[in-house]
Amino acid sequence: MSNIFSKKKARLSISSSAFIILISLYFGFVLNYPVVDKLITLAAETGDGYFAYSSPLLLSAAFAIIFSLFTWPFITKPFFILLVSSSAMTSFATLQYGVIFDYSMIENIFETNTGEALSYVNLSSIGFSVVFGVIPSILIALVSFDRSASLKVRIIKRVAVIIGAVVVISAIYLSSYKEYASVGRNNSYLNQLIVPTHIFNSVKYVDRTYFTEPLEYKIIGEDATAMTAENNKPLLVVLIVGETARSANINYNGYERNTNPYTENQGIISIQDVSSCGTATAHSLPCMFSNLNRKGYNKLRANSQDNALDIIQRAGVKVLWKENDGGDKAVAKNINNLLITPSENPEYCGSIYCFDEVMLKNFDQEISENQNSNQLFAFHIIGSHGPTYWKRYPKEKELFTPSCNQSDIENCSDEEIVNVYDNTIAYTDFVISETIKKLESYKEEYNVALMYISDHGESLGENGLYLHGTPYALAPEEQTKIPWFLWMDASFEQAYNINRQCVEEKAQKGGFSHDNLFHTLIHFSAVTTSAINPEMSIIASCRD
Repeated sequence: MSNIFSKKKARLSISSSAFIILISLYFGFVLNYPVVDKLITLAAETGDGYFAYSSPLLLSAAFAIIFSLFTWPFITKPFFILLVSSSAMTSFATLQYGVIFDYSMIENIFETNTGEALSYVNLSSIGFSVVFGVIPSILIALVSFDRSASLKVRIIKRVAVIIGAVVVISAIYLSSYKEYASVGRNNSYLNQLIVPTHIFNSVKYVDRTYFTEPLEYKIIGEDATAMTAENNKPLLVVLIVGETARSANINYNGYERNTNPYTENQGIISIQDVSSCGTATAHSLPCMFSNLNRKGYNKLRANSQDNALDIIQRAGVKVLWKENDGGDKAVAKNINNLLITPSENPEYCGSIYCFDEVMLKNFDQEISENQNSNQLFAFHIIGSHGPTYWKRYPKEKELFTPSCNQSDIENCSDEEIVNVYDNTIAYTDFVISETIKKLESYKEEYNVALMYISDHGESLGENGLYLHGTPYALAPEEQTKIPWFLWMDASFEQAYNINRQCVEEKAQKGGFSHDNLFHTLIHFSAVTTSAINPEMSIIASCRD
């Protein structure tokens, strides 16, 4: 040990080769515990899981080769401090919530707001980050590298580390290749669980976002025109874009608990079996408003062309986006956009979050500003965003107890998590109900209607998964199946010749997705354009 560590000027001194070995072992045995644990579990299911216990050593050897490339004067400390601190946080998220840091998750992280980020801060996350991120980073900052040996000796030691790592990898490869290949082939997502692969996706995101030349903007639906209502009254539609609501907890969709008590007598049409475009807001929101289907979606393309709201606005409809969920993800970049701020709405807000009923504040005034015009209001609500679910609704709207009133939800019981989540669903139902009541007060002057659709679902601990953002190919239905509601006043149906029974039958049959929103929303807003595919619209074939 005296050859590795020595006191020099009262500071811990270590050779660069020894540092590579130690940091590699730390990543292999400690920070990658979540993937090792998952691999051991999967391997055990095959009946021969002993080989998986070599995975920490295999990872450590691979890291030793990679880290050898980054252990040089002036870059070693900043590089590994950043790597260790960020890896500790990703390791915690994977261990506690089952989060996989693929490109979509990295995109979601970069585009999150301060309030959302702070909602994940709790004693568990802080403690884990301090023990496994901050303290090791401090040690890296304090250590000095012993360069007393000649350059030749240091190079020989570095090469010896690499050769030793290759020998370890080769030995494990020769003894357990078939077992590793079998598990890896059937569970390819394991590669994305390895810490610190999040760095590669982070670099990819930065490159695509800041260093990729934007595409030429494409105008879609230049021929968009407003339909003429039979009764000659203007249109007034509210679109409520939900957050993190899943179909499984919707009473209309078969959930045994009544999570829709406020709208149950208001004539809601619930569309069954609806799939989201993604499992995170940063992906789903721009995707669902574009004419690109889920499989063909590309963020760069979506941001470089008109979306459904742009086309509706082109037809002369006055469109206003009201934001209560931290950002529109560029969906509303070309239309009027009102950001709800806590400081201006203290009766509905805390220091960071606002209850969604704030959307109806000043609604009458906003309608009057474009009186006698066709109008579409898009409410982007915070809905059921976790993990601080209990902050999404006023205390007096709590219907189900006991509830999980803490952000480290993994430490709550299943009952408490489901109760607090169901409270958010019920509160969203209240907001929808109040919006319908407000619209009904305008039905003598306008043809009124409402649409509600969620961006993605949520996992509540099923199979060890919490929250959302799991890669779509691996995501459970809890994260991909979403609610989609329609409400239409009778005068709206008559004015635009909509056969309600036809719509109800299609809704009951279901089998739709976010791919259908672009076409359906434009039709629902009484706009015609060649950009619509009638077969993709739920409304088109139900016009008499």
